[in-house]
Amino acid sequence: MTQLIVGSYGTAMDVAQHNMLGLPALVAELQAQGIDAQGLLEGTELSPEQMIDPATRISHRQKLVVFANMQRLMRHCDSGLRAGARQRLSDFGIFGYALVSSENFGQAVEFGIRHIRLLGPIFQKSFRLEGDEGVFIGQGFFALGELMPLATEFWFASIHSLVQCVLEKPFPSRRLLLPYPAPDHWQSYEAFFNCPVEFDSPVMEWRFDASVLQLPCPNANPITSAMSMGFCQQLVANLPDESDLIESVRMACLSRNGRFPGVEVVARSLGMSTRTLHRRLAEYQRTYQSVLDEVRCALAIEFLQQSDMPMDDLAAQVGFSEAANFRKAFRKWTGRSPGEVRKAMRNAT
Repeated sequence: MTQLIVGSYGTAMDVAQHNMLGLPALVAELQAQGIDAQGLLEGTELSPEQMIDPATRISHRQKLVVFANMQRLMRHCDSGLRAGARQRLSDFGIFGYALVSSENFGQAVEFGIRHIRLLGPIFQKSFRLEGDEGVFIGQGFFALGELMPLATEFWFASIHSLVQCVLEKPFPSRRLLLPYPAPDHWQSYEAFFNCPVEFDSPVMEWRFDASVLQLPCPNANPITSAMSMGFCQQLVANLPDESDLIESVRMACLSRNGRFPGVEVVARSLGMSTRTLHRRLAEYQRTYQSVLDEVRCALAIEFLQQSDMPMDDLAAQVGFSEAANFRKAFRKWTGRSPGEVRKAMRNAT
């Protein structure tokens, strides 16, 4: 097994770092279903005009609200797939043109994963080679909770549309492994991706014939490629960069076996003073508490989805001595009670 490239992003929930690329496809799908797309922006503090403004930036939390609105409004259970299928090359902006003008598909994949932040992914993405298979990998998806199926459908369908544009031929998918129960429209997945789909998997992986990586891109153009790739690199450089600091703080929070360390302990483990850690986090518009809350929220959602753990025990696992305090904090993080989230997840199965 060879690890090739990793493209990750920090989950700075309230940092406006994502552009609107791709989201107009959700609008188009709702309009095709006869639904006023204004509702898609409810609770985001965004206007319809901002949806088509290239300067608009939204936060990860706002993007999740958009998906929650889509799930509430849509009339077709496979709307995520339908919306993703609507994506055109131009919907991916300069990022799409950088890929389509690459010398070969392998170069396009490598560049795409390294600069995936330009698409504002909703979970971490990486890529590796395993023998004669290429593997796209999704990570950090449990934090999506009940939105996971819709968001995953839309994301993978969108990437499938982009890949088809780059190759100008069918993508040689072999298997798609997804970490949630098969929905009623599971057959739509197999028809769309043209491969077997395995639900209730412990991983999120899209496996394909690695020989496609050697194929030349039909629209390869060294001048266009150099210009568009250079522009993408500039765009990434201008995005809020969490560097490795916030990920290090997250890992420190997760390495305490259910007991979450105070900021002094984390600062010491990172070889800096508490004051320095606060200052460096502030440079990314973050606080230690906000990072810790993200970790606790993600863990809580995963426990709610993956277990029938009593609420008192679950509260203790994410650092609360009383279930009442956990419920209050969880509602603040997600806008819903833990009971509501667990019920929705059960109904989804």
